[in-house]
Amino acid sequence: MDFNDLAAFASVAREKSFTRAAAKLGVSPSALSQTVRNLEARLGLRLLTRTTRSVSPTEAGARLLATLAPRLEEIRAEVAALAELRDKPAGTLRITAGEHSAVSILQPALAKLLPDYPDVKIEVIVDNGLTDIAAEGYDAGIRLGDQVAKDMIALRIGPDMRMVVVGSPAYFARHPVPRVPQDLVAHNCINMRMPTSGGLFVWNFERAGREVNVRCEGQLVLNNLPMRLSSVLAGLGLAWLPEDQVLPYLADGRLIRVLDDWSPTFPGYHLYYPSRRYNSPALTLLVEALRHRQ
Repeated sequence: MDFNDLAAFASVAREKSFTRAAAKLGVSPSALSQTVRNLEARLGLRLLTRTTRSVSPTEAGARLLATLAPRLEEIRAEVAALAELRDKPAGTLRITAGEHSAVSILQPALAKLLPDYPDVKIEVIVDNGLTDIAAEGYDAGIRLGDQVAKDMIALRIGPDMRMVVVGSPAYFARHPVPRVPQDLVAHNCINMRMPTSGGLFVWNFERAGREVNVRCEGQLVLNNLPMRLSSVLAGLGLAWLPEDQVLPYLADGRLIRVLDDWSPTFPGYHLYYPSRRYNSPALTLLVEALRHRQ
């Protein structure tokens, strides 16, 4: 039985898509489909159910995947461990991160790291959802500290954070300044939709131990941080944004912060990854590059 055929099947079964699996493996979808068909022919079993919209394992395919997945991971880890014999770390890392952490923490670290390690390659997938990195084949992910699963190794890579409500002088020339969080219901708020549940983000506030959650309404719903920032700068409404992203605009007067005493700090970003017998030298290198130092 050809190892590459088994690995190809496992990739399609995990991705539930020939197109996505082919992109990860660096082959064409048609070639990958033929590889899986050849494997099914040799086994005399159908491993995948194919429709025009999706691919899913059959009962036999699910059983094979459950057997293969841990063994493929062991092989991948052992091969990665061999890289320790090299003079410098090498290999490819797949990292998933939310938009803000990718821009504010990961990208600056990579700019310092990669020029010194030309054999290290890093693929960053920006996804604001709560990704299962083990199931999706990632080496590591970045989340806020209170969102990391307990079975993962978590490393703090950023300081505590704050979300702040800001608006432009032009907006406040037309609207009163909110004094308490409940006042926001009368304002035009720039929202973001949660990728997991599909609902709008609830704006969270706290003062003196009292928590207040506000479901804000407005004309704009944007899942892109630069668009939310440019929209609030244009006076299109109030936005709830990471403090570090608005500090320059607060300093030059282009934005005004409100409800500051209702904006608490919360645990910052953590790098998280599965506990393995071996971590690749490339991942170890990234861990050290991202480690938060007070």
